[in-house]
Amino acid sequence: MSEQVNALCDQLIKAVNVMMDTESSQRYRLEALKFCEEFKEKCPICVPCGFKLAEKTQPPIIRHFGLQILEHCVKFRWNNMPQREKVNLKNNVMGLISNGIRPILEEESHIKDVLSRIVVEMIKREWPQHWPDMLKELDSLTKQGEAQTELVMFILLRLAEDVVTFQTLPTQRRRDIQQTLTQNMENIFNFLLNILQQNVNKYRKMKTDPTQEIKAKAYCRVGVAALNTLAGYIDWVALVHITNDNCRLLEMLCLLLSEAELQLEAVECLLIAVSRKGKLEDRKPLMILFGDVAMHYILSAAQPADGAGLTERHYIFLKRLCQVLSALGSQLCALLASDVDVETPANLGKYLEAFLAFTTHPSQFLRSSTQVTWGSLFRHEVLSKDPMTMAITSKYVRASMTNLVKVGFPSKTDSPSCEYSRADFDGDEDFNAFFNSFRAQQGEVVRNACKLIPLETFQMAGEWLQYQLNTPIDIGPTTSKTAEGLCCIFSPSYVQWEAMTFFTESVVSQLIKFVDKEKLPVDQGMELLQAVLNYETRDPLILSCVLTNVSTLFPFVNFRPEFLPQVLSKLFSSVTFEVIEESKAPRTRAVKNVRRHACSSIIKMCRDYPQLILPCFEMLYSHVKRLFSNELLLTQMEKCALMEALVLISNQFKNYEKQKAFLEELMAPVSSRWLSEEMTQVLLDPTLFLSFVGADVKVSGIIDDPTGINRSRISFCVYTILGVVKRARWPSDLEEAKAGGFVDGYAPNGNPIYRNPCAEQVRKLLHNLLAVIRTQNNLFLPENLAKLSETFTKAFDMMDVEKNAILGLPQPLLDLYDAPVYKTALERMQGFFCTLYDNCFHILGNAGQSLQQDFYTIDGLAGQLITSAFINLANVPDYRLRPMLRVFVKQLVLSCPPEYYNTLMCPILGPLFAYLLQRLTQKWQVINQRSCLCNSEDEPPEDNPMSQEMLDEQLVRLLTREVMDLLSVCCIVKRGSEAAGAKEGELEEEDMMATDASQAPQPATNTLDELTELGKCLLKNEDICTTFLTTAYSSLSWKDTITCQRMTTQVCWPLLKQVISGSLLADAVTWFYGAVLRGLQMHGQHEGCNTALIQLAFFIYETLRPRFPELRTVMEQVPQIQMDCLDQFDLKVLNPGQQKTADKKRKDIFKRLISGTVGKPLGQQFKKEVHIKNLPSLFKKTKPESTLDILDSDSAGLATLFSPDTDDI
Repeated sequence: MSEQVNALCDQLIKAVNVMMDTESSQRYRLEALKFCEEFKEKCPICVPCGFKLAEKTQPPIIRHFGLQILEHCVKFRWNNMPQREKVNLKNNVMGLISNGIRPILEEESHIKDVLSRIVVEMIKREWPQHWPDMLKELDSLTKQGEAQTELVMFILLRLAEDVVTFQTLPTQRRRDIQQTLTQNMENIFNFLLNILQQNVNKYRKMKTDPTQEIKAKAYCRVGVAALNTLAGYIDWVALVHITNDNCRLLEMLCLLLSEAELQLEAVECLLIAVSRKGKLEDRKPLMILFGDVAMHYILSAAQPADGAGLTERHYIFLKRLCQVLSALGSQLCALLASDVDVETPANLGKYLEAFLAFTTHPSQFLRSSTQVTWGSLFRHEVLSKDPMTMAITSKYVRASMTNLVKVGFPSKTDSPSCEYSRADFDGDEDFNAFFNSFRAQQGEVVRNACKLIPLETFQMAGEWLQYQLNTPIDIGPTTSKTAEGLCCIFSPSYVQWEAMTFFTESVVSQLIKFVDKEKLPVDQGMELLQAVLNYETRDPLILSCVLTNVSTLFPFVNFRPEFLPQVLSKLFSSVTFEVIEESKAPRTRAVKNVRRHACSSIIKMCRDYPQLILPCFEMLYSHVKRLFSNELLLTQMEKCALMEALVLISNQFKNYEKQKAFLEELMAPVSSRWLSEEMTQVLLDPTLFLSFVGADVKVSGIIDDPTGINRSRISFCVYTILGVVKRARWPSDLEEAKAGGFVDGYAPNGNPIYRNPCAEQVRKLLHNLLAVIRTQNNLFLPENLAKLSETFTKAFDMMDVEKNAILGLPQPLLDLYDAPVYKTALERMQGFFCTLYDNCFHILGNAGQSLQQDFYTIDGLAGQLITSAFINLANVPDYRLRPMLRVFVKQLVLSCPPEYYNTLMCPILGPLFAYLLQRLTQKWQVINQRSCLCNSEDEPPEDNPMSQEMLDEQLVRLLTREVMDLLSVCCIVKRGSEAAGAKEGELEEEDMMATDASQAPQPATNTLDELTELGKCLLKNEDICTTFLTTAYSSLSWKDTITCQRMTTQVCWPLLKQVISGSLLADAVTWFYGAVLRGLQMHGQHEGCNTALIQLAFFIYETLRPRFPELRTVMEQVPQIQMDCLDQFDLKVLNPGQQKTADKKRKDIFKRLISGTVGKPLGQQFKKEVHIKNLPSLFKKTKPESTLDILDSDSAGLATLFSPDTDDI
C-alpha cells in the first residue's frame, strides 16, 4: 500500500510541477491537469496520498495540492465513506493541524486557508449530532501554539460565513448548526475574547523588546485573526453578547484603536457592532460609546491623521472610523426619537466636533461619508433643537462652502484632496461622477441646516456672492480654447463661482419657503440682486452662474416689482450672447448653455410668477418680435422657448377671446408657412421631403449648408406647435374659467368641458403634422432609404450620444466644454430627423390633454392616426418605436375620456398590441438563437459587431419594457407598493437573520388587481383580450428580469383573473401555466423573480386545477418532481374542506414540487454538486411530520462517528 502511495505521489508531484511551470507547453499542462482531476475523481487511495503530499517537508505548492485532495474527498466522497475512514480522516486532519504545520509567521496563507476549509467541511456534515466535542477539540488546539490558535480562528470564521452569511448548505443542516452555535454563543464569545485579550497583552509586553520581535508579531497575528473572527459573529449574534459584562467587547475594541497593528481590524468590528439593527431597547447599551473613556479613545485615534500623510492602511482605518461615528449618530437619532429612556449624551458636543473634523478632512470621500448623518441630525425632532447642534450647524455650513468647490481631480495637484482622490478613484471621470452625487447630497443637507438658521445661512451666502462679484477673474494655468482670458471648467474662479451659485440656490430656496414674509431680508436680497444685475462679464461659464443667481434671487422682485425690467433686460441680453460677435465659427457648448440658460430662466419666471410679469407683457412681446425679425439671430429652440414664455403669460389674460386672438397673431407666420402649398407637398411626399431637407445631396466637408434653412423652418414650425400645445391653458379656477369664456358645457359626469384658446389654430395644423409623421415612417421603406445620398446613408441611424446612453457608456469628460461644436453634415442631419420625430409625437401626446374635446371630436381621428402614426411600423426601427409608444400612445391612453374608448382606443390598441407581440416574439427568438449558436459564418462582417449586437439586444429589452409599461397603464390601476412583501412575523424564528425571499414583491392578488375602465373595455373584445394575455405571459420567458418581475407582480394574475369565470379552453390554461414555468426556468435564479413566479404559479394551479385536470399533466413533466408528494398536494387542492393547511405551508410544499424547473445561473450550470446529508433532527416536533416533509436522512448514520457518547449534545 505504502509503495503504491509513494509511486502515485511521485507522479502527482511531477504533474503539479508541470502545471505550475511557466515553461510547460499547453498540451503537457492539460495532460497533467487531466491526470490530477481523474486521480481525485477515481483513485481509491486519495486520502493517504493527500496526507503524504501535505507533509510539511514538501514544497508549499505540493502541500496545497495534497490538502485540496483531502478537501475534495470530504466534499464529494464523504457520504460514501465507511465510518472508520471518516474517523481516521478527521483524526489525521486534526493531527496535521497539531503537528504538521510550520510556525505562524512562516506558514503560507493558502495552506492555512485550505486546512480551515477541510475542517469546516467536516463540521458542516457531522456537527453537532456526530461530533459533539468539536468545540472542545478546537479549544485544546489553541493551547498548542500561535499557529494552531490562528487556524482555530480561521475555522470558526469560515463556519460562520458558510452557515450564516453565505448559507452554502441545506436548510436543516444550516438550522442545526446555527442553533447549536447560538446555544453555545456565550462560551464561544468568551473564548474569542479571552484569546484576543491574552494575545494582545502578550503583544503589548513584547513589542517594545527588540529581542522578542518575532514572538510579538506572532501574538499580533493571532490578535488580528481573533478580531476578524469576531467580525464574522458580531453581525448576527444576539446583541446581548455584544453588550455583556458591561460592554467588555466594545471597551476592548476602543482600547485597540490606539494599536497601529490592530486598529483597522478593531475598528471594523466596532463598525459592525454599532451598525446593528434590532429592538431599540437592546441597542441602548451602545450609548456607552458616548461615554468619556470610549469617546476619548475614538477621538484620539482620529488625531494623528493629518500630520501622518497618506498611508493606505491608515486611510482605510480613517474611513472605517468615520463610518463608526456616522453609525453612532444614526443609533443616537433612532433612540432619542423612540420611547426608550435615553438622554442626550453629555459628550454630544465632543462627538459633533470630531464628526466635523471628518467633514473638513482633505479627502472628498471622507467628507461625503458624513453627509447622511448630518442630514439626520438636522432633521431630528430632538437633536436639531439641542444648543450643541445649533452651535455646530453654522460651522457645518461654513465647512460646506469649502466642500462644494469641485477640487481634487486625481490627475491634478492643485489641492490636498488630489492625493486622496488618487487612492479612491480610477480617474477624473470617476471622480467627476462621484462629486456630482456628493454635491447633490450636500445641497440637501445644507437645505436642512438652513431650516434651523435661515437668516444666518443667507448672510453667509450673501457675503460669498459679494466676494465673488468683487474678486477679479482668475483663469488659472488652463485657459479656454475659445478666446484669450476666458475660464475653463478647471479655472479657480469658475470652480468658486459654481460652488457659490449652488450654495446660494440651496439657501435662498429654503429661506423663501420657510421664513415668514414679514421676516424676509428683502432689502439685503434686493441689494444682492442689484449687484448681480450690474455685474458684467463676457466669460460664458461665469455668465451662466450669474444667470442662476438672478433666477435664485428673483423671488425678492415680488416685493420690488420696479426691478422687473432690469431683470428681463439682463436675461434678454444673454439670449443673444456671443463671445466673438459676427463670428462664423460654431458656438461653443458654454455659449450655447448661456443662451439656453437665459431662455429657461425666462420660461421659469413666466411659469412661476405670471401675475408679476403680466404688466410687462407688451414690453416682453415687442422685444421677442425684434429678436424674431432676424431669422438667423436665434436658434429654433431659442425662438420656441421665448414663444413658450409669451404663451405662459397669455394664460393670465383669463379671457378666451383675447388669448385666442394673441395666439393667432403669434402663430400666424408659422401657420402660413406650415399650410403653404409648397410645404404641404413636401410633407406629403417622401421623395420631395428628402430633397427639401437635403438628404439626397452629396456633401463634402463642413460648409455652408444650402438646405439647412429648410430644416430650420420645419423644425421651427414643429417646435412652435409643441410649445403652444404644451403651454396654452384655461384658468385652473372654475369660476375664472366660466367668466373668461373657457367653459363649453358639461360632460355627462358633471365635469366641465374646457376649450383651449389654441385649439382652433392647432387643429388647422394637425393635418400636415400627421402627414409629416406618415412621411417619416415611410422614409424607412427600402425604396426611400435608397434615395439617401452617400453622405447621408446613416442619417436615420441613432446618434452616438443615444447609443452611449443605451449601452451605459460615460459621456466624454468635460475638457471639450469650451471647444467649438463642429458638427459634421451627417450629425446635423441625424439630429434633425431624431428631434423632428420625437417632437411630432410629443405634440400628439400633449394634444389630448391640451385640446380635450376639440381633439377627440376630430372626424375619423382613429383612422387618421392609424394611417399616419402607425403606418409601416415593420420598417420603423426599435429606437424610433420606443419614443412613439412612450410620448404619444401612453399619453393618449392616460388622457382619453371614457366616452371615446370604443371609437378611438379599441381600434388603435387592438392592432397595435397584436403587431407588437409578433414583433417582440420574433426579436426574442433571434436573441435566444444567438445565445445558443456561436456567430454564424454567413453573417456579413461589421465595423464593431459585438458592440452592435449588444446595442440591438439592449434596444429590444428597452422596447419590451415600454410595451409592457403601456400594457400595464392600459389595464391596471396603480396604487403604490401596497403588496410589498410578506410580514416579518411570518418568518420562522430561526430564519430571522437569513435573507428571506418573502421580502420580494408578490404577484398582485387583491390589492393591485383592479382594472382600469379602459382595461375593462378592452378585455371585452376577445381578440384584444387574447393578445394582452399572450403578451403578458410570453414576456415571462424573455431574457429581461425587470420585465418578468413587473409583469408577474402587477399584470399577469389580474388579467387572467378577469377571464377565469368565462369559457377558458384547456389548451389556453396549460399554455399560461407552462409560460410561468418557462419563466421560472429562465429567471428562477433571481430571487425576486423566483418568489413572484412561484406565487403566480401557485395561484394559477390552486385556482384552476379543480376545473382543468390537464394542469396535472403539466406538473408531471416538471423535472425531479416527487409523484407521491404531487398526489397529496392535488388531494388537498381538489378537497379544500377536508384538511385545512396554512397558506404559507401550502406555498412551501408547492415551491418544493416545482423546484426542478428553476434555472441555474451560467456559473452554476456545469459545477459539480456538493451533497450534504441531513442528520437526525436535534429538536423534537410536536406534530408528526407530513410525508411531504420527510427528511433525506441516512438511518445507518445514526451512530455517532467521532464520539460514542451523544448525551453531551
